[in-house]
Amino acid sequence: MQKQTDIIIVGGGVIGSSIAYHLLEDGYTGDITIFEKDKRYEFSSTPRSAGGIRQLFTTGINIEMGKYAVEKYAAFPEEMKVDGERAEIDFQQHGYLFLVSDEQEMKQLERQAKLQEQYGVRSKMLGKADLLNVIPELNLEDIAGGLYSSEDGYLDPYSVMQGYAKKAKQLGATFVYEEVHEILKIRNHVSGVKTADENVYHAPVVINCAGPWAPYLSETVDLPIPVTPLKRQIIQFNAAEPLEKKLPLTVDPSGVYFRHEGSSIISGYSEDVKPGIDFSWKRSFFMDFLWPILANRVPNFEKAKIQSGWAGIYSHNTVDQNAIIGEHPDLKGYHLAVGFSGHGMQQAPAVGKGLSEYIRTGAYETIDFTPLRFERFYEKDFVIEEAIV
Repeated sequence: MQKQTDIIIVGGGVIGSSIAYHLLEDGYTGDITIFEKDKRYEFSSTPRSAGGIRQLFTTGINIEMGKYAVEKYAAFPEEMKVDGERAEIDFQQHGYLFLVSDEQEMKQLERQAKLQEQYGVRSKMLGKADLLNVIPELNLEDIAGGLYSSEDGYLDPYSVMQGYAKKAKQLGATFVYEEVHEILKIRNHVSGVKTADENVYHAPVVINCAGPWAPYLSETVDLPIPVTPLKRQIIQFNAAEPLEKKLPLTVDPSGVYFRHEGSSIISGYSEDVKPGIDFSWKRSFFMDFLWPILANRVPNFEKAKIQSGWAGIYSHNTVDQNAIIGEHPDLKGYHLAVGFSGHGMQQAPAVGKGLSEYIRTGAYETIDFTPLRFERFYEKDFVIEEAIV
């Protein structure tokens, strides 16, 4: 079977669905076909993420994307209404908090706060007394202070993805639940895709949003990208002693993060793992590693019971741990939205808007994504982000 369409998006998670929505919302009138191999999104990275949304980054491009996300997710339920039904995403703006253990790290946070202020982010440096106003139970014995943004928080990633997908469908996008096996090209121009069922879809524009599977797909046109899949575990547990206030998404100096999930707590850490697709999770990850750190930081966590756990996959950029956005310089019409390194959920609104602008007009308007171009790897013009979780 052979079909013709105008734009092909490979990957129907939050990034691909956001791009489709923004193209159509911004006035694109061609046919958009989104390919998603996992119809129930059982192994998609989006619903397996921690759902954190923050502006607390150390590079201008990431700060801009974070700020855009906070604004758009706050308005999401109303803007994504379908047939009068609001797209609820449970965006809890309880804040985002980075804790540090010494004065040198505090100076680093101060520099970050000044940069964030230049972009209109209302982040605050917090001393010990201020930290207790945010988390009264916090153990500050080895803490010098922190950086806090009250506008940030966390949401339900699956609902965001479904919100974008439903709205994109209402606007005319077509979802095809087949696995794309190969990208096709004619000389130096992309020409479409071939599915695992040998169906061929022709299009002059193909956008690779395949997450952990993106590098394998790009290799079918001999264009390797510096992205590798890394497993990330999240453990959900109940504390015997409830906390006085809802937690911000809090990042301990160790790198362990924790936040509320309803009345429970979820926690995770970017552990050193062998690259590959692996969805297994272990109770021992909590018992041996997370729990001692959590119990030290918040005494309420000393008595804890695991409720559940899961693993998702980071699409890890092995060079500078930042997204790769835009048209590939060596293949006309082939666009990338890959390598988010755990930041896809919070960057999806801006990426969708940016690629919509570039594909329709040939230029970025809302946010300049040039720093995240693929060419930076040739040019050694890397984006060095210090606030990686």
